[in-house]
Amino acid sequence: MGDMTNSAVDFYPKNQRSESNHAGEFGCSLNELRSLMELRGSEAVQKIQDTYGDVNGFCRRLKTSPTEGLAGNPVDLENRKQIFGRNFIPPKKPKTFLQLIWEALQDVTLIILELAAIISLGLSFYQPPGERSEMCGSAAGGVEDEGEAEAGWIEGAAILLSVICVVFVTAFNDWSKEKQFRGLQSRIEQEQKFAVVRGGQVNQIPVSEIVTGDIAQIKYGDLLPADGVLIQGNDLKIDESSLTGESDHVRKSADKDPMLLSGTHVMEGSGKMVVTAVGVNSQTGIIFTLLGAGGEEEEKKDKKAKKQDGAAAMEMQPLKSAEGGDGDDKEKKKGGTPKKEKSVLQGKLTKLAVQIGKAGLVMSAITVIILVLYFAIDTFVIQKLQWLPECTPVYIQFFVKFFIIGVTVLVVAVPEGLPLAVTISLAYSVKKMMKDNNLVRHLDACETMGNATAICSDKTGTLTTNRMTVVQAYIGDVHYKEVPDPDALPSKSLEMLVNAISLNSAYTSKILPPDKDVGLPRQVGNKTECGLLGLILDLKRDYQTIRDLTPEEKLYKVYTFNSERKSMSTVIRMQDGSFRMYSKGASEIVLKKCSNILNSAGEPRPFRPRDRDEMVKKVIEPMACDGLRTICIAFRDFPGSPEPDWDNESNILLDLTCIAVVGIEDPVRPEVPEAIRKCQRAGITVRMVTGDNINTARAIAIKCGIINPGEDFICLEGKDFNRRIRNEKGEVEQERIDKIWPKLRVLARSSPTDKHTLVKGIIDSVHGERRQVVAVTGDGTNDGPALKKADVGFAMGIAGTDVAKEASDIILTDDNFSSIVKAVMWGRNVYDSISKFLQFQLTVNVVAVIVAFTGACITQDSPLKAVQMLWVNLIMDTFASLALATEPPTEALLMRKPYGRDKPLISRTMMKNILGHGIYQLTIIFTLLFAGETIFNIDSGRNAPLHAPPSEHYTIIFNTFVLMQLFNEINARKIHGEKNVFDGIFRNPIFCSIVFGTFAVQIVIIQFGGKPFSCTPLQIDQWLWCIVLGVGELLWGQVISSIPTNRLKFLKEAGHGTQKDDIPEEELNEDAEEIDHAERELRRGQILWFRGLNRIQTQIRVVKAFRSSLYEGLEKPESKSSIHNFMTHPEFRIDDSQPHIPLIDDTDIEEDAALKLNSSPPSSPNKNNNAIDSGINLTTDTSKSATSSSPGSPLHSLETSL
Repeated sequence: MGDMTNSAVDFYPKNQRSESNHAGEFGCSLNELRSLMELRGSEAVQKIQDTYGDVNGFCRRLKTSPTEGLAGNPVDLENRKQIFGRNFIPPKKPKTFLQLIWEALQDVTLIILELAAIISLGLSFYQPPGERSEMCGSAAGGVEDEGEAEAGWIEGAAILLSVICVVFVTAFNDWSKEKQFRGLQSRIEQEQKFAVVRGGQVNQIPVSEIVTGDIAQIKYGDLLPADGVLIQGNDLKIDESSLTGESDHVRKSADKDPMLLSGTHVMEGSGKMVVTAVGVNSQTGIIFTLLGAGGEEEEKKDKKAKKQDGAAAMEMQPLKSAEGGDGDDKEKKKGGTPKKEKSVLQGKLTKLAVQIGKAGLVMSAITVIILVLYFAIDTFVIQKLQWLPECTPVYIQFFVKFFIIGVTVLVVAVPEGLPLAVTISLAYSVKKMMKDNNLVRHLDACETMGNATAICSDKTGTLTTNRMTVVQAYIGDVHYKEVPDPDALPSKSLEMLVNAISLNSAYTSKILPPDKDVGLPRQVGNKTECGLLGLILDLKRDYQTIRDLTPEEKLYKVYTFNSERKSMSTVIRMQDGSFRMYSKGASEIVLKKCSNILNSAGEPRPFRPRDRDEMVKKVIEPMACDGLRTICIAFRDFPGSPEPDWDNESNILLDLTCIAVVGIEDPVRPEVPEAIRKCQRAGITVRMVTGDNINTARAIAIKCGIINPGEDFICLEGKDFNRRIRNEKGEVEQERIDKIWPKLRVLARSSPTDKHTLVKGIIDSVHGERRQVVAVTGDGTNDGPALKKADVGFAMGIAGTDVAKEASDIILTDDNFSSIVKAVMWGRNVYDSISKFLQFQLTVNVVAVIVAFTGACITQDSPLKAVQMLWVNLIMDTFASLALATEPPTEALLMRKPYGRDKPLISRTMMKNILGHGIYQLTIIFTLLFAGETIFNIDSGRNAPLHAPPSEHYTIIFNTFVLMQLFNEINARKIHGEKNVFDGIFRNPIFCSIVFGTFAVQIVIIQFGGKPFSCTPLQIDQWLWCIVLGVGELLWGQVISSIPTNRLKFLKEAGHGTQKDDIPEEELNEDAEEIDHAERELRRGQILWFRGLNRIQTQIRVVKAFRSSLYEGLEKPESKSSIHNFMTHPEFRIDDSQPHIPLIDDTDIEEDAALKLNSSPPSSPNKNNNAIDSGINLTTDTSKSATSSSPGSPLHSLETSL
């Protein structure tokens, strides 16, 4: 080793030299450890043996003990951090405020305005010689009023100023959003803890405190926080797909493959590892450092890296998802916002914004054209003037003015406040939801939750308290209704029971004394095991002494619990060299494997199938009907020689002897029944999906109120569910699922695959009047796929594994179902806030555009000037979005049905309000515009010359317009046609302050705004008239709300979500292809028969051609996101597999698929969303994968052509 250190000195640059010298304290240097971690499998084992002797030698070099861990003295820990680094991957630097300003300036409308303003400024400083002459026509007349020409620059400057305002507001919003997001991330990180052994004690420490040399305990569901070498493991399987991309789970053992890498997920088993590399030196850290370095160069090349949230989501998850490496990050790289496709609301908004934008563009173009034509005809045709060179600058000035008017029409038309409103509303909600125990990881989850129509919830820990206690037991042929007295039990059975429970449970499960003197004892680790350990304490025994006699290293073999086995077994070696295996697990599963049972004397007696049936009837079902979870505890003895083949599990877990069956109670949380009632009132169906047996599940469901007596519902077990939804070939069929899910309330004994199938089935279903939006709760690693598939995934903050949290959208920090109801409330509130904002914004848009347009056409000058328009825009967009987006939610939100996926954003009621208020405002403004001078007895402002001073007439119009908007903002607070618009207005201080603030600023603008705002101070009576006209909005609002909406049949709704027929095309395509192949395989024999269908098929082909021409433009790039899709994608296959079949029949098969496809979404159980992307291996259905494995391969096309 010594020579190695010396050679390192010459080899590494200066900064690392000091490390190598330091390494003298420890027996290995940082670089040595880094190179060690790059080895895999047997190479690694070999290297450890050659260099260190064995793992214990390796631990000695790192000055740590495999059993006691580090001593934990602060000096040593700090020293290790200095030498080997800290467990922290520094995030990329956030964007600076200047960068954000630069990004905000990229907005197209703003650029147009800036250009217009600059041209206007330039022209105002240019004094053309021909200006005095009469030759340029009367249109230029009256340009000069007491030195007005000097003030010509004001308009341009004012436009620039308002642009700067808008930019700063946008940039500040982005900046605060990013800051909030970082705060959120750091909160998630601080909450992440990991179990390490220090000074012989197991402590939970924050991940960032882990140092090289720590002994970490790893278990099922962990996301490894650092690299390490396995010291001892039981049945350990790791999902390394995030680093290697291989989806198969990798078996780890100390003698074959001991290398554990940060960022990988523990899918099964448990163990201990010595930490060898942390932070930037771990495998994930190295990848991230490369990404960081590569990222900066990329950005120079690729300016499209502007997806701010996306960047944020990538940077800001140091160790939490840093480890996502590439599996998890496929999602993140697409951008932090939409995790799946666009969220429901975003989809609707994008559509709406595009429609409005197009309309605005058309209007502004028409405005400009009309103004230019009018001017040209007036000057050159009617006045018959020549275009003289010296007049050119004058004319250009006019054109610039027209251009600016056109641009302002556009600016007002485009609702750029929409994204702002959404952002503010979401950010505000996310912050508040934190207080309601919802930690939101993806912003859009928050509004999607408002649309939720179904919740699939776990039972344990979500609906129940997750505090397990044994309340009944069956021991020695007696069924005890409460925990028996230890003296009443046969001593042999008691001994067996105590040993079986103490040894055959994770040693991390413990019962600790309560925190407070009066509280209940604390349960640490697996709650079911804690319940069993509690039974030992109730029987006046101590499990710790038994564990001390057989420490974890001495356990011979452990079969850990997983969702397939539904049991856990531990093998120990007895003194005489023979083996004993203790097993525990779900009673109906373990009892099937029992051939003996301990009788009242503690001696085994035969246990036949009919005894088992009787026991199920007399013991297990009564327990389950009381809502108890039944666990069977058993054992089996093996001879010492020959040693059994431990890997042949099916032979090992047989011939067991049953010791006892216990019933564990997990009481329903007191607040759950009320929360579920609220959900049902709000039109949300709650379903329970659990691994427990069906009687227990049904009993709990009745206690929670998920099922009520007299209702029409079904409860199924996983087996029955699968039998009902799969066809003869074992494929899941959507039609079959559609028959079941509407009535299904409880799915018991379900595997993770069942949960995923159910969730996917409900989401893809088009059964019923609207498509479903599904929320799912989960805590286990196996819930990952379902959580990812769901529209909103809730992970448990306390009981949840890291894998579940990683796949989720919202983390429930208190694991409580009633927090989900709060999330629904906030979600609906977001949705409503945005609808309120839209209602307000669109009214202003419609009015402002029409006024500017007609005004420009009739009087060649918009009554509302560019700067005024921008101020209106500022009120409308920024302030209104702040005011309306921060309304706090009320319980009333839970009284209505959810909107669902395809309900339009703008309902008929809202459309009625928009048009109604629009008519009122237009009437008032046009009256003022064309008759205002006579009403108020003032000079007319129409047909004023180019740089004329602002008139009172136009000031009154502007003032009335703004005041009408202000009062309409109060109307906009209600969107469901309520009468009382002031209801709860003082609960929202932001709203009040914005309305009063805007009013104050408006007074300042009118009285002192002068030239830049084209305003003249008004008298008090004129002000009062303006205010009266404004208040008229509120009265008019009452008139509108009393008109019944259903009478107004002509009103259209707008901003629809995805309709049934525009389910994203690529989804349909994929499925069509998949069916296509399966069908083709099926139908080779029927090809002749198809020829008869020629005629029908021709007709269908016409329809199909028509349809495909519709769909052509809709192909989306994401549809080739994974290899699987890439292969099933038509354009890569066509030449390869199709021509081999006579065309007629081929298209016919496709037609048939297409017909099927229209009647119901096809049954593709394994679209690329579940197994492939999530990296969690689901064996859904093998018959299918065989046919759709690689449709692109020549071999495939060959067999098709047979």
